[in-house]
Amino acid sequence: MSTLVTHPLLPNLITAVPGPKARRIIERDQAVVSPSYTRCYPLVMERGEGAIAEDVDGNRFLDFAAGIAVVATGHSHPRVVKAIQEQAAHFLHMSGTDFYYEGMVTLAEKLAAVTPGDVPRRVYFGNSGAEAIEAAIKMARYHTGRDKFVAFYGGFHGRTMGALSLTGSKVVQRRGFHPSLPVYHIPYPNTYRDSDALAGISELEDRLFKTILPPEEVAGIVVEPVQGEGGYLAPPAKFHQELRRIADQHGILLIHDEVQCGMGRTGRMFASEHFGVIPDIVALAKGIASGMPLSATIARAEVMNWPRGAHASTFGGNPVSIAAALATIELLEESLIANAARMGAHLMRRMADWPRRFQHVGEVRGLGLMIGIEIVRDQQTKERAPELRDRLEYLAFERGLLILGCGPNSIRLCPPLVITEEQADFAVATLEHCLRLLEG
Repeated sequence: MSTLVTHPLLPNLITAVPGPKARRIIERDQAVVSPSYTRCYPLVMERGEGAIAEDVDGNRFLDFAAGIAVVATGHSHPRVVKAIQEQAAHFLHMSGTDFYYEGMVTLAEKLAAVTPGDVPRRVYFGNSGAEAIEAAIKMARYHTGRDKFVAFYGGFHGRTMGALSLTGSKVVQRRGFHPSLPVYHIPYPNTYRDSDALAGISELEDRLFKTILPPEEVAGIVVEPVQGEGGYLAPPAKFHQELRRIADQHGILLIHDEVQCGMGRTGRMFASEHFGVIPDIVALAKGIASGMPLSATIARAEVMNWPRGAHASTFGGNPVSIAAALATIELLEESLIANAARMGAHLMRRMADWPRRFQHVGEVRGLGLMIGIEIVRDQQTKERAPELRDRLEYLAFERGLLILGCGPNSIRLCPPLVITEEQADFAVATLEHCLRLLEG
């Protein structure tokens, strides 16, 4: 296995990709692993350090995907690894459902303190973003005594049955899995394509509430402050403020899905801080524990009023994952949230003129290190070009840069929050080269 010594901050490809070891492992995978997984390109991970990922053939990549926005502190940050090792040496599991341990209390105290809004809060721990959303759904139903929800086209909240009912991302995620919960979807703002950023608000108030959806039967409005899988869309603040107004008017809980956009990703601890809106319930996962499985559902104390035994998880709040989360939050607060804001601004400056320079770039948008690039066939018609997006993704992989798609035709840049200016500049140069190849 090679080591990350030579030019440690940048890629180094020593074989064609995928290399021979990677090809053999992929062949084995195809025989036994679920075919439902979506693999964008043939990367077989061996080890990582910071923003560098190394495959089994010793090829080194610059990771601008971060395990789908998960490894906020980079791959195997020494302080996170140390926290994991120390906790593992004490005990691996005791189940916070039935017993107590201090780490769970400490993390709950910290999350309750940093969540926007100066109100008492309680925290429920799970293992994944979907679990955080499932807890929010059950809690909202229990607290309000209502059974219906409002969600958004393009939104992704998970693939378990309750979360899937909210998800409005891709039909393949829903086909064959009905019936779903009673969820009503409305448009999420896309300021690049839609002239009316508040069309969803009008759809909800002027149409749904007056025809088929009694507002007094709605338990919650579930929304991503910045839409992730839908295309890395950051709406105007007025959109979120109107949702807060509607929720207050009708006694509906406002539920923020910060699974992808939270934990420093946008240059603030919570993406909702950009919009001046305080939610009733927040769902967190992905970047919360630097790659360890953990999620949190955070709610106003009076909302999390379900009784003993109403909801629990054997592994939720695992002590090793909690140790990783506490170390992660320390790193975020010390420097990484600020670095996300600084590197995000640097990237946006470098890419601001791309729609003028490259015929297939319709828009570059984002907050912090949550940046979306809209790939179009023609800038005048704004025709979506998903096949060009997919080709761009693979061209970047072949040149040592890991990126992911999102939405129908966009690229997302969601690197670890530890990236340097040198790494940001490499990513920009690589993508510019790939965009020129698309035009050729």
